[in-house]
Amino acid sequence: MKRIIFTDLDGTFLNHDDYSFKSSLQALKKIKQEQIPLIFTTSKTKSEVLRLQQEVGISEPFIVENGAALFIPQNYQGFNFSELSDFDDSKVKRFGKNYSEVLAFYTKYKASYGLIGLSDMTDNEISQLTGLDLNNVPFVKARDFTEPFILKDISKLETLQHTASKYDLKITKGGRFYHLMSKKQDKGVAVKETIRLFETFYKDKVHSIALGDSENDAPMLKNVDLPILIQKHDGSYLKTDILNIQKSSYQGSKGWNEMVLKHVE
Repeated sequence: MKRIIFTDLDGTFLNHDDYSFKSSLQALKKIKQEQIPLIFTTSKTKSEVLRLQQEVGISEPFIVENGAALFIPQNYQGFNFSELSDFDDSKVKRFGKNYSEVLAFYTKYKASYGLIGLSDMTDNEISQLTGLDLNNVPFVKARDFTEPFILKDISKLETLQHTASKYDLKITKGGRFYHLMSKKQDKGVAVKETIRLFETFYKDKVHSIALGDSENDAPMLKNVDLPILIQKHDGSYLKTDILNIQKSSYQGSKGWNEMVLKHVE
């Protein structure tokens, strides 16, 4: 049976504080040896993921902006992806609204709810909030589907969710930001569709593994055969009711390395 691995990035494959994946290199080497597709499933943008893939040394499908879209490299494994649309040099399956629609809602309600979105932040502010080098900030801002934001008054979250729902939008929580996005999208929706596509082209069932650490990873973890929870940077774990979930002993990329080596033989 073929295997595929879905992984969150920040706080999972990458460390929360320094974004390093050095502690995951042993498991990464094993994945490459076994030729297992490693599918980054993240709140990051397409531009950010492509840069990271190049650094890691892989060219695989990936899911961006909290399940907004699945991108697949052209001619990937010789599969026929004619049912998918073209997007730059990739094939794409969209699940989310266009960024312009999301941004219109944000612009309308940011003052009344006290929202500070990425689109209103300076490069220096984004760098300080994320810990990213200033050279990486343009790739964070190159958004196609969702708006990350900070909510000044958490007590307004429930009302904001209700208002967003009227526009077919919703809010989810990541490691550093809240994310405004289409109601119909999440990592779970994108993961289910990705599994379907792989099973169609492999003409066989696939064994799916997913690793994540945050609230926005829960839908992904619920839709795979083996869900794995990575310890958060503060030593806690996401609270979840997923019955067969496994937990790492370590945080970030060290925990990721531990759990991948445990399950990829």
